[in-house]
Amino acid sequence: MSETIIKDDEVDVVIAALRSDISSFMEQWRPFFSRFHLIIVKDPDLQEDLQIPDGFDYHLYTKSDIDQVLASTPTNNIEFSGYSCRYFGYLMSRKKYIISIDDDCFPAKDDKTGFLVDAVDQHILNLRTPATPLFFNTLYDPYCKGADFVRGYPFSLREGVKCVLSCGLWLNLADLDAPTQALIPEKRNTRYVDAVLTVPKGTSMPMSGINVAFDREILGPAWVPGLRLEGEGKVRWETMEDIWCGMCAKVVIDHLGLGVKSGLPYVWRKESGDAVESLKKEWEGMKLMEELVPFFQTVKLSESAVTAEDCVVEMAKMVKEQLGSSSPLFDRAADAMVDWVRLWKAIRS
Repeated sequence: MSETIIKDDEVDVVIAALRSDISSFMEQWRPFFSRFHLIIVKDPDLQEDLQIPDGFDYHLYTKSDIDQVLASTPTNNIEFSGYSCRYFGYLMSRKKYIISIDDDCFPAKDDKTGFLVDAVDQHILNLRTPATPLFFNTLYDPYCKGADFVRGYPFSLREGVKCVLSCGLWLNLADLDAPTQALIPEKRNTRYVDAVLTVPKGTSMPMSGINVAFDREILGPAWVPGLRLEGEGKVRWETMEDIWCGMCAKVVIDHLGLGVKSGLPYVWRKESGDAVESLKKEWEGMKLMEELVPFFQTVKLSESAVTAEDCVVEMAKMVKEQLGSSSPLFDRAADAMVDWVRLWKAIRS
């Protein structure tokens, strides 16, 4: 298998800054971030100036930049506040690959070697080696060092397909929903599993934007901040946009014959938030998930959808037709998907 070497100037590291003092975050990541261009997006709701140490190649986007872009291509269905500000970084990037790590995450330690994990390098490795979504390899990623295809794996499928999405994991604060966190508040993720696997074709997954990388040129238009829950004061289930985005992206990836990897790299995530308060925000989203999963598991796109843009627009129509009648949230999500493709094209032109 030949590997295409990814150059440093092909990568943007996107950082969603929700805290004014990100100096500790930046310093801990300096050994791994300093060789790349960084896109730092300040949460437009954050009033204080960001504290960014010297020695990094970065572009900082603030509320004025976001307002300027949205004024040039008006949309009532997309917001870039809170964790969603990371999507603005995706929109403004011009690089082939994007790696996104939140500002409450720090380099993890490999429990075998004791060394800090270079999450950027592992994401790049995931993206530059094929994925195997059509037939599961019981030794996980056969392209990883020390692994291979197992007995009985069809030789006709060993070439794999292009990997366009790498979903990393994290230690300490486990990726649990609010009810589970409230019941077992002391639970932490301490298991460092040294493995990468391909998510099979036709299988949905709950994606998180906390530690992720993707091929922007191919998948960018499918990276949709579509579903936003609204209530009094526009209270949002913060994770819903990521989960919606992940399910949309997985449908697009499967349709286009591409692949997703999950597992390494790990980051170490600080403890944050209150489970009871999160539950108040998440309850509506948890109920909606029971409708979303059957929909995404049965979505079939047409042969005429040959790009991510085509797929998103076609999927938006299905969302409106099949889900729109059950909740106005889905109508707005469908409109946001169309707006996102329009905004994506406008920025590139």
